[in-house]
Amino acid sequence: MAIDPICGMTVDEANARSAERDGKTFYFCCEHCRQKFLGSQPAPPSLPVSAPTSAAGRKASRQYFCPMCAGVESDTPGNCPKCGMALESARPTAPTHQVIYTCPMHPEVAQDAPGSCPKCGMALEPKTVRPNRDEDDSELRNMTLRFWVAAALTGPVFLASMLPMIGVPVDRWLGNTLHLWLQLLLSTPVVLWSGWPFFERGWRSIVTTNLNMFTLIAIGTGAAYFYSLVAVLFPTLIPNDFRHHGAVHVYFEAAAVIVTLVLLGQVLELRARRRTGAAIRELLSLAPATARVVRDGQERDVSLEEVHHADMLRVRPGEKIPVDGRLTEGKSAVDESMITGEPMPVEKQANDPVIGGTVNQTGSFLMVAERVGQDTVLSRIVNLVADAQRSRAPIQKVADTVAGYFVPAVLVSAVITFLVWAIGQPEQPALAWAFVNSVAVLIIACPCALGLATPMSIMVAIGRGAKEGVLIKNAEVLETLEKVDTVVVDKTGTLTQGRPKLTACLPAGTFSEEDLLRLAASVEQNSEHPLAHAVVAGARDRNLSIAPVTDFNSMTGGGVRGTVEDKDILIGKRSLLADLTVQNLAALDERADALQQQGRTVMYVAVDHQFAGLIAVSDPIKQSTPEAVRSLHDLGLRIIMLTGDNETTARTVAEELGVDEFHAGVSPQEKHERISTLRAEGRSVAMAGDGINDAPALAEADVGIAMGTGTDVAIESAGITLVQGDLRGIVKAIKLSRHTMRNIRQNLFFALIYNALGVPIAAGVLYPISPWLLLNPMIAAAAMSFSSVSVVSNALRLKTMKLT
Repeated sequence: MAIDPICGMTVDEANARSAERDGKTFYFCCEHCRQKFLGSQPAPPSLPVSAPTSAAGRKASRQYFCPMCAGVESDTPGNCPKCGMALESARPTAPTHQVIYTCPMHPEVAQDAPGSCPKCGMALEPKTVRPNRDEDDSELRNMTLRFWVAAALTGPVFLASMLPMIGVPVDRWLGNTLHLWLQLLLSTPVVLWSGWPFFERGWRSIVTTNLNMFTLIAIGTGAAYFYSLVAVLFPTLIPNDFRHHGAVHVYFEAAAVIVTLVLLGQVLELRARRRTGAAIRELLSLAPATARVVRDGQERDVSLEEVHHADMLRVRPGEKIPVDGRLTEGKSAVDESMITGEPMPVEKQANDPVIGGTVNQTGSFLMVAERVGQDTVLSRIVNLVADAQRSRAPIQKVADTVAGYFVPAVLVSAVITFLVWAIGQPEQPALAWAFVNSVAVLIIACPCALGLATPMSIMVAIGRGAKEGVLIKNAEVLETLEKVDTVVVDKTGTLTQGRPKLTACLPAGTFSEEDLLRLAASVEQNSEHPLAHAVVAGARDRNLSIAPVTDFNSMTGGGVRGTVEDKDILIGKRSLLADLTVQNLAALDERADALQQQGRTVMYVAVDHQFAGLIAVSDPIKQSTPEAVRSLHDLGLRIIMLTGDNETTARTVAEELGVDEFHAGVSPQEKHERISTLRAEGRSVAMAGDGINDAPALAEADVGIAMGTGTDVAIESAGITLVQGDLRGIVKAIKLSRHTMRNIRQNLFFALIYNALGVPIAAGVLYPISPWLLLNPMIAAAAMSFSSVSVVSNALRLKTMKLT
């Protein structure tokens, strides 16, 4: 076993990454730490790259899932074996592109690969990029075709049945026999072809005992159609109680209209459900189809799939950056709004990181590809969002419990309705009244509206969050965030820019300013903390040579230690050095106090247990932080700042921002304990941080919020990642959570009230008030179809809600 010199984690040498320095081999837990050690960093924002191990993550191996039924997934499209709904694509696919190479002089010459024009010999150029949408929409196309066929045939059936009731004697014109056979012939393809999927799903639900909406539709329409079929073919088998003035009434029009309206509802619902995956499709479409690769001094366009790690790429003004990487030559302004939500272009120059899918605006530059394929920020965002959209919120358990008893209860209600009307109806034919009303009860009930209430809102909300740079790991986090009343924040990198600058270097004793800074920077070069970066940058600005360090040890939240040129160097808080019995610490206390009064962070440096001097850095507050703090207060939240910095610096920042409470000199363990104490007091706590030292507190909080500009460890510990690393993202996340939970409750209320009122009305409870209040099965079918559509449509409102 070995110790990772960057994060201090214990790693297995056999499986760990490694690097050589000064004849020694160092081992690392991840590539991020190894790159830190080697002096280069992977391109931000940092997002989890490890294979998911959660239940949601495991589902990612399957391409299709049911949004209503937990655990139902498949490698191929189809219908859910439990509820009968069409399965959703786990990861909606973006348009793929086919690059067509054409001749600028002879446009009719086109081929799929580069080459020369057979007419003029000129090199072909990639002129046309044709999108090819390979997303499977076979279910929608199939239902649409069945609907239009049903609609065309149902119209004449409906008219043939209804016109005699309003004084148009179509039945006398055609003759009773022809009139009945016309309805039979027209309605049969509607029921037995257009409506066949409903019978398939209904039968499967009965065989598997997973009763659902299609059970009710199949029984209701089947009963209406086959009763009418018997009435036409074998009228003598129909009892007198079903006859009206000796004639047998048929219900072909009811069966046909019910099937047509249910098909219409399915088409509208499928179209609406496709829009819930629009956020992922938009993210996927950000990646360009091609990239201009520089190989052997030649530039040529290749498909994105042909770009490899370490390839040199040319990006011209107006083009999309193809993959994640780093500028090597040139400079430009890059629009990163589609990834981070930040509207202002970001200036880029040599050695700055760039993100695939963002747009180069002004200058041409060369870049080296560092992350390609599934490793890019864009791909990882898509994976996170797709897994989160498939997760289930705790509130879903309420709907699942109700739905488990729903269909059996409706079947019992239909039987009771039939018996009550058959026995208690004074008007004849009593059995006909009983039959029609029991069918209406079966048709109007809609368990789908109940089942869709939560997952549709979750899918839309998580997709909306991704577009705003707020990545939510699962639905439970989204639900928990609504209840948060306390936001705990770290200072460095969360409230402040996290890019502090060296402002003072005060030596003590015989040490010179240059020696003090050089030795400190030599140790700090292995640290991940922003303060360490400031020290190293300050040394390099003064052209000081930074020596190798051995025996590096990061005392998280307290300081760092290492050996440089055979000297034991210790850097950290005064209390840490005092605990380690460093001598002569009081020599510059007055200067340290004065610097801290100015809001600067002071680090004490010791060489071989002798106090060597002070190093002061300042970390400016982010421009967006004051606005974010005001917005959080407007939302009724209490803000607490926990920082490892000194009391004076922490107080200066807290007073400037109007933070409700702050605690300084806090270690990672103390942050964790403070979060535990707040939760024990009954508070619901969200913790925002960006460093390794924040990881324990992020994991302990009800909701952990990591800055996307922070470390992988912090992000892995958090439930929400803010891609831009901006505190305003917390405001967006909380508003998104509150809007989403309100939307879910609206959906559940509507679904429950609809069924609670619809079933009794269909059963005829309002008939004693007025016969006109009796519900026809056709009207019941329309109400049932549009109940599901209304739930999905309400969920889609989350796409346009205001989060700022």
